[in-house]
Amino acid sequence: MSASYPSTRLRRNRRLSGIRDLVQENQLTKKDLIYPVFVMEGEQAEQAIAAMPGQNRLNLEALVNKAKDLHAKGLRAMALFPVVPAELKSADAREAFDEQGLIQQSIRALKAACPELVIISDVALDPFTLTGQDGITNEAGEVLNDETVRVLIKQAISHAQAGADIVAPSDMMDGRIGLIRDALDHAGFSETSILSYAAKYASAFYGPFREAVGSASQLKGNKKTYQMNPANALEALREVELDLQEGADIVMVKPGMPYLDIVRQVKERFGAPTFAYQVSGEYSMIKTAAAQGFIDEQAVILESLLAFKRAGADAILTYFAEQILTLLPE
Repeated sequence: MSASYPSTRLRRNRRLSGIRDLVQENQLTKKDLIYPVFVMEGEQAEQAIAAMPGQNRLNLEALVNKAKDLHAKGLRAMALFPVVPAELKSADAREAFDEQGLIQQSIRALKAACPELVIISDVALDPFTLTGQDGITNEAGEVLNDETVRVLIKQAISHAQAGADIVAPSDMMDGRIGLIRDALDHAGFSETSILSYAAKYASAFYGPFREAVGSASQLKGNKKTYQMNPANALEALREVELDLQEGADIVMVKPGMPYLDIVRQVKERFGAPTFAYQVSGEYSMIKTAAAQGFIDEQAVILESLLAFKRAGADAILTYFAEQILTLLPE
């Protein structure tokens, strides 16, 4: 064996931290983070979420204070999810498009306090229905696609009227992107962006989220008739393609880490802005393992988020945003 063997030694580029930095392919920055927040009514400022250690439901005042603080630290975007009181839930989900509803009030307050903070509003009916389903159901419990879309249109317009920068249909009803886009344009909101949850899987990783918004205990049945089969990848590409054709500005893959292959395929196939959601189950697993001393919490958080960037995600919805914001470069 010659002294020069092997002539190519990849470890040379790993020898010094400065060299490693120079050849690093992907980087996680503050610009990549979107912070999902749960909003509740009432005088109580915060309410701990048992299934998501370190996360709280916030009332309107606490939400605004949190947004101002995080925006000053470099947060660019926040996604809003409502905790709807039981007495406001109904079969027709009419609270979803009430101009004085919790999310509509929250959007107005946030845009007044932090006009440069990008506000993303969830367009879906599960917090508002008696069944916990993302749509209107018939007597047999079946989720009705077209009837649901008609409500989603009203909801999206009410969010745009309140000042949402991006509306994010997360319901997985067929055809809703095109109809929402058309309705927004005709209502004078052609500049409002649509972030489509284009590839949203019927995942077991959503459990803590449903506890956080108060829909877990009332959920009747499952969501497999409209959310995607975790076994399918080609179907995700069809869903994304249809939503882009209908006018989606950004597409989402959800959940996150178990579906990094989908993120990669979507980005490579379409080249469109692609977001990923590090969902509640992912968050809670990391938090629980760290609390037991099984993992280095900060290192695992940063590594997991960097994996999204490596897979092709342009931005990441993560409940860790507040925790790691000051650790990241601009």
